[in-house]
Amino acid sequence: MKMSRRTPASLQHLAMQSLLSNQALAIAALEDLPVLLFPSLFEEVYARAQTEMLKALVQAWPFSCLPLGDLAESPDLETFNTVLDGLDLLLAKKERPNVLNNRPTESSSLLITEEQPLIIHKNLTIKDGSQNALQAYLLQWAREKQERVQLRSRKLQIHSNSIYIIQKAPYLSQMKNLRILKFSRMSANFNTSRHKNFSYSCKYAVHLGQLQHLQELYVHKVFFLYGQLPTILRNLTLLKTLSLSSCPLKEADLWFLSQCPCSRQLKHLRLRSLPLDNFSPEPLRALLEQAAGTLETLALEDCAITDPQLLGMLPALIQCSQLRVFSFYGNHISMSAVQSLLSHTARLPHLRRGLYPAPLESYPPQGCRVGNFDSQRFAQVQAKLAQALRDMGTTQKVQICTNFSHSHKTCQFYTLGPEGNWVVTMEHLPGLSALPL
Repeated sequence: MKMSRRTPASLQHLAMQSLLSNQALAIAALEDLPVLLFPSLFEEVYARAQTEMLKALVQAWPFSCLPLGDLAESPDLETFNTVLDGLDLLLAKKERPNVLNNRPTESSSLLITEEQPLIIHKNLTIKDGSQNALQAYLLQWAREKQERVQLRSRKLQIHSNSIYIIQKAPYLSQMKNLRILKFSRMSANFNTSRHKNFSYSCKYAVHLGQLQHLQELYVHKVFFLYGQLPTILRNLTLLKTLSLSSCPLKEADLWFLSQCPCSRQLKHLRLRSLPLDNFSPEPLRALLEQAAGTLETLALEDCAITDPQLLGMLPALIQCSQLRVFSFYGNHISMSAVQSLLSHTARLPHLRRGLYPAPLESYPPQGCRVGNFDSQRFAQVQAKLAQALRDMGTTQKVQICTNFSHSHKTCQFYTLGPEGNWVVTMEHLPGLSALPL
């Protein structure tokens, strides 16, 4: 029977509850506690803020790695300081393995010199303004103990409007075990020269390109992607999820992405709010051909994609046999192109949900403007689409998006109901790979 640390079996949970009802007894029982119970007991004690038990538990920690994760986001500074005090004592004990012997033995001397550092896993967030106090305490403590402690982060989020905030994380490229990185809202400094901003772009691209174990990369509203995708992606051979939104790209960037080795194993791809209307359809087609065998989520949203570009990529789209979610809202395509797109996606065996734009015929003659569609025109479009979907017999949930807000993460959808009528709803935009946007 498997037991999860986050959802322990009821008997294990009851045993911990009974043990922790008496702190003195629990501390005395630590020597006989099965090693496998330490992680779940640590989480429970931390949540209860039982400081004496917490300090004793940290001192007795039997592993070389302490997975703090998001625990340090607790507002209880005293509890967190207790963890650091316990770690200080643990480090002292690791350095003095034979305190009862005035003359260290050869084995104890070997233990001192070859002792591995304590590894602490902690997810980090770097942002403008005031920083999280508990995170700051941990970073300062780890800096002071850097000879004996390694702070590792599998998930790093950087939120900033300034190109200089990255200087607070000068060791980004050294985070070799980083798995998830979210880079958000970093604009160029208009008070500095174009050459200097370009040098910053190159610098950040080199940093990201050295994170060779990165599996998920989310980049939103940053200035330094333009022309830098080859530097960033060339060595990211383990990348499974890529999300690029509201970032300037060159067509050469898209070409490189279509040829990059990591594209052959992408499971989740999002290109959002990237103006691709002047791009050739060829790099999009080549990109889908590369990722066809593994892609499960494909989002090409609000990219101003036109009929010729869509028609050029359709033969490659039909090869994406593992696709489960397809999001294409916000693009500028005609009714005939929408029907062609629906007929192609209807052949994808695993597709369960498709988000499509209202075709150009839904809008006034002066042009397409999201949220400004003509109700009478759209009614005619709805009738034609309903008939086309009935003829196709598709099993996917088809939703037509007529209005969306990325800042509020909402979208107005028209969904064809079982009675053949269109139902209008306001829903949250779907996340990529079941993760928050």
